[in-house]
Amino acid sequence: MIEPAKVQTRNADGITAPLRHATFRRIWLASLLSNLGVLIQGVGAAWAMTQMTSSADKVALVQTALLLPVMLISIPAGAIADMYDRRIVALVALGIAFAGATALTVVAWLGLVTPNLLLVLCFVVGSGMALMGPSWQSSVSEQVQSEAQLPAAIALNGISYNIARSVGPAIGGMVVATAGAVVAFALNSLLYLPLMAALFLWERISAPSRLPPEGLSRAMVSGMRYISNSPSIKIVLARTLVTGIVGGAITALMPLVARDLLHGDAQTYGIMLGAFGLGAVIGALNITEVRKRMSGEAAIRACALSMGAAIAAVALSREPVLTAAALVLAGAVWMIAWAVFNIGVQLSAPRWVAGRSLAAYQAASSGGIAVGSWGWGHLTDAAGVETALLVSAALMLASPLIGLWLPMPRVVARGEEAALLADPEVRLDLTGRSGPLVVEIEYRVAHENARAFHGVMQDVQLSRQRNGAYGWSIARDIANPELWTERYHCPTWFDYLRWRNRSTQSERALEQRAISFHIGSTPVRVRRMLERPFGSVRWKDDTPDHTTAETPPEIPSSKGRTHLTVSADEVPQCAERRRKAPSGSQ
Repeated sequence: MIEPAKVQTRNADGITAPLRHATFRRIWLASLLSNLGVLIQGVGAAWAMTQMTSSADKVALVQTALLLPVMLISIPAGAIADMYDRRIVALVALGIAFAGATALTVVAWLGLVTPNLLLVLCFVVGSGMALMGPSWQSSVSEQVQSEAQLPAAIALNGISYNIARSVGPAIGGMVVATAGAVVAFALNSLLYLPLMAALFLWERISAPSRLPPEGLSRAMVSGMRYISNSPSIKIVLARTLVTGIVGGAITALMPLVARDLLHGDAQTYGIMLGAFGLGAVIGALNITEVRKRMSGEAAIRACALSMGAAIAAVALSREPVLTAAALVLAGAVWMIAWAVFNIGVQLSAPRWVAGRSLAAYQAASSGGIAVGSWGWGHLTDAAGVETALLVSAALMLASPLIGLWLPMPRVVARGEEAALLADPEVRLDLTGRSGPLVVEIEYRVAHENARAFHGVMQDVQLSRQRNGAYGWSIARDIANPELWTERYHCPTWFDYLRWRNRSTQSERALEQRAISFHIGSTPVRVRRMLERPFGSVRWKDDTPDHTTAETPPEIPSSKGRTHLTVSADEVPQCAERRRKAPSGSQ
């Protein structure tokens, strides 16, 4: 269930509160124009395709070409958003989209556009927007500088898109009907410029990290590891994917609804999309109220049932007024569902992985819609628009059954970042690439608490692995059953230092809960070791001269490896830092 924060002032959670921040306001207004341009281009591209070919498959592929890049490059785009300055990444991404839109304008003006070339250039525009998405969305909290206003800011971004949707398609329809698709493409190119200017003027303040950024492949792996060990995010992504696949028919087949069911032209198509967008604005304005009154599962269930009924009405209606009314309802519940999913992901992910988590959400949503559009196009070619929409409606009505297996998780607020921990002091000469690091933690647990302790450690395992550890295990000494040993790895010394400070306050509290089971007068024992294959240890160069006599001897291990003990807890100079840091922080 998505719940509001327990304490919020009336001003803090008002839908317009984020607009008091000048940076957010400028970017929001510019994004409104950019969204308007994208939707005008979408109308032009879809209608141009209907003029060039009678294939429903090709028409539906216009939406696929715009959304498929989100599924394909969202994960690296999310990693890039977390690695580099999000403002710069967004500017580069907008440059790519601008180049694609300009190229489409030129080839259309020269009369050289073909169905395949149209799809390719739509794919380029979609690629730029896919690269921009994670950087833009994960920077929203920086623009408003208030976690309490984050849900309202997310809703406002949805409103921006859907205000554009409510008028953009109608404008696009009139532009295409009076001036042709080439003017629609040119307007899109021009309307990218205000957003590029707003981002250029944003003086983003970012605290420099004392550690170098992760490599792209390592950052992608870290993001996937976090998501795979976060049950709440996995459930939201699964529900998002299903909703996109099943419900994407209504937007993918809209040109064919206007042409084949309503026997209209480009202006009719624009009006129908405008009705859908108007409904989405109504839905966005009521998101705060929905979150207060309904659980996440109840909201998604109500949206799915309403969406199914609306799609069925569109399929059966032959009157533009009735179709538009059904589309207003469909747009409202469509927007509410996506906002619930989006807020759930943003509030479940800490800042260090926010871009990658949002990238996964975008991949699931846009990928679901893109794949669904392709499937609905094929079904329409075989059975007709009405049948395809009725099948979509039936599946949407049945989709709440997934909640019996994957109910929407309870998410209260984004985990707050915990205080930074001091680096462990070591007696071994380490570089950032030294590794793997092995951490062993010894607990003494009373017999009667063994089962409860083991249950808590399962949650600790997910926490460790989310933040970058691997090879986690928990073992119980068969000669001394009170002795438990937790063990996990980090790839390198730098990875271990990053891992130490990724934990949120709730994860630190979980570590303390595990430590609370420890009995005895001595504290929990922590050992940090450098694991190396035989033959890689340089005895004279590996250890500074002033510590050679104090370095513990090598302890042979199985599988041809050695463990060099570099336990910070056994270094006297580290005592003061240990008193300052939480005792369970490893």
